Amino acid sequence: MEFLRHLVLLFHLVGFAILFGAWFVELVNGHRGITRPMHWGLAIAGIAGLILAAPWGIEDELNYVKIGVKLVILFVIGALLGAGAGRERKTGKVPPAIFWSIGILTLTNAAIALLWR
Repeated sequence: MEFLRHLVLLFHLVGFAILFGAWFVELVNGHRGITRPMHWGLAIAGIAGLILAAPWGIEDELNYVKIGVKLVILFVIGALLGAGAGRERKTGKVPPAIFWSIGILTLTNAAIALLWR
């Protein structure tokens, strides 16, 4: 059971890697837009995170504060992706504050997943 949990954790981190990688490519490109891989990365990380939050029958107690903080950050990233995509459709570019917030919050959420015990 522990192996399966670690496998889901791997998918969770891969989701953040896809989201952050797509964001970083847009940063280096100079386009600074919202791409489909960003949405896919968020979806993968979110679904895997919800699966990880389920009781797995492990002896350790779940850290509900950590789960709550990560879930709030995930919803904020999703809202920023939606708002940024809408702005990009309307004006042709994403406001810098939205774009940078997506990258910073993604990195923060991945760091919380790894560092907060």
